[in-house]
Amino acid sequence: MRRSLVLVAFFSLQIPARVFAKADISKITIKGADLKTPIEITDPKILANFNVWTGPGTSGTVPKGADRFVIEWSQGATERPKGLQRYEVSFYAKFPNEKLVYVVLYKYDPATECGYIYLPGRGDAWYRLNIGTIFHGVEGHWYHASAGWDTVATPLIAGAKLTASSTGLD
Repeated sequence: MRRSLVLVAFFSLQIPARVFAKADISKITIKGADLKTPIEITDPKILANFNVWTGPGTSGTVPKGADRFVIEWSQGATERPKGLQRYEVSFYAKFPNEKLVYVVLYKYDPATECGYIYLPGRGDAWYRLNIGTIFHGVEGHWYHASAGWDTVATPLIAGAKLTASSTGLD
């Protein structure tokens, strides 16, 4: 009887995680001090390119170039970029109600045309939410943004800026 209870408890914990991981991203928001208002990305064609449930810490093998997150994992961690505007990028999914599932920080360097993503680490504001969704095991580091993310995010950010001389660099 005790073994049956343990198995029931185990499987009841596994089912929500599997359902959770299959949810598609329904919205991405970008917030920054230099933006008039937060940017909302809701176009399903764009959202289909980004999935927080890929990369390190996920099961299965992802073919090169098939990873659909905002990080270029193959380049590994990088130094924290300095002197660039920081943006908070939030990912939402429907379960069936829309829910915030993951948050990263994003910086873009127009001089090098390279973006950077920070996965919040232990002690950072969004760490607990993120590891409750997916624990990549590489949190607390900066990474190069994927070219796909830079291609989507940079024109949206440029079109939503308050002025060319806005502050908020870090």
